[in-house]
Amino acid sequence: MTQPSSEAVRPIIEVRGLGKNFVVKRSLLGRPLASVGAVDDVTLSLMPGETLAIVGESGCGKSTLGRLLMRLIKPSAGEVFIDGQNVTDLSHAVMREQRRHVQLIFQDPYASLNPRMTIAQTIAEPLMLHDIVPANQRARRVAELLEMVGLRAEQANRYPHEFSGGQRQRVVIARALASEPKAIICDEAVSALDVSIQAQILNLLKDLQKRLGLAFVFISHDLGVVKHIADRVAVMYLGKVVETGMSDEIFAAPRHPYTRALLSAIPVAAPPSHQRPKASRLLGDLPSPLSPPEGCRLHTRCPHVRPECKIVSMKLDVEASGHANACAFWRELPAQDAAEVAREPRNPKLEKLFAAFEAMAANRPAQTVTGG
Repeated sequence: MTQPSSEAVRPIIEVRGLGKNFVVKRSLLGRPLASVGAVDDVTLSLMPGETLAIVGESGCGKSTLGRLLMRLIKPSAGEVFIDGQNVTDLSHAVMREQRRHVQLIFQDPYASLNPRMTIAQTIAEPLMLHDIVPANQRARRVAELLEMVGLRAEQANRYPHEFSGGQRQRVVIARALASEPKAIICDEAVSALDVSIQAQILNLLKDLQKRLGLAFVFISHDLGVVKHIADRVAVMYLGKVVETGMSDEIFAAPRHPYTRALLSAIPVAAPPSHQRPKASRLLGDLPSPLSPPEGCRLHTRCPHVRPECKIVSMKLDVEASGHANACAFWRELPAQDAAEVAREPRNPKLEKLFAAFEAMAANRPAQTVTGG
C-alpha cells in the first residue's frame, strides 16, 4: 500500500513552510489588532498510495491544515504543491481544475450534502463541472460509482434524508471519487458514525485505495483508527508539527513528550492497580493560541522542561530512518516513560469487526449495503 519515498516518485501533495493566521480582532478602521496562528511553518508531503494521518488535540490546527492542502483557504505563508504544480497563488478559476486531483470528505455526511438535490444530481455535479464524461453517459457513471461504494444504482433518485449516516458517508465518498482524484483528505470522516459503521467505512476506504491507487490524508483524534489505517503519522500541537514518522514507530517508540502524553491518554481497560501504567501527563492548561509561548510551545506544560526550551524554538530533527521530532532532549528523557506510554490503542469490538469484514471481502463477491 505504501510507496517508497524516492526522487523518481513525485509527491501528490507537498507543503513547505506552510502557515495560516486568522484575524480575530480589528480596529474601527479595519486594521488587524489580534490574530491566531492556526498553522505555523508546516512542511509535509503525501506520496502516491500512502495514508498520512494527522493527529492532535482539538484546536491544534488539523482541519485548517487539511483545507490548506486543498487550498480551500489561502495560506499566509509557505507554498502548496499539487501533483508538482505550485498552486499557492493560482486564481480561483485555475485552482478549480487543480482541485479535481484532491477531494475532501467532511465529518458530517448530512451537512455536506445538499438536501434539495438527489443523490444522482450530487454525484453528477463534479462529472459535469470537470466535463469528465459526456452528458449521455453520466447516469451510467453515477450508477457505477454507487456500486463501487456499496450502494444500489436504483437508490440514485433518493434524497439524503432517506439514507442512514453510514450510507450518506458512502454517497460523499462516491462524490469524491467522481472527479477521479489522486488523493482524498478525510477530515474526521468516521468520527460521527457508530463503531460497526466505522469499520465498514474504513474497510471501504482501504479497498478503494488498493483498487484505485489513492492516497489519503486522514485527520482524526481516534488513535485506534489511526493505528489501523495509517502508514505515516504527523503529530500537531498548537499549529506546529512536533513529530512525524512511520505509524509503527510512532506507536512503539514515541520521541516527543507531547506524543508520549497523547498516547498515554488512550483509554484502556483498567488493570490491577499494581500493573496500571503511569501516565505521561502534561501540566496545566493549553496556552491561548492568541499568544503562544516563546521557544518550544510545549514548555509551559512539559514535565521535562529545561531552561533552553523557553528560549529556542526547535525545528524538526530528521533521523536517517525519516522519523523526525522537535524535541532536542528526547534522548535524555527517562527511558521508562517511553515503555509506559507505548501502548497500542485497542478497541476489541472494532478489531473484531475489521477482521469479520475483511474475511467477508476475501471470501465473497462485493455486496451492496442496505443499512448503516
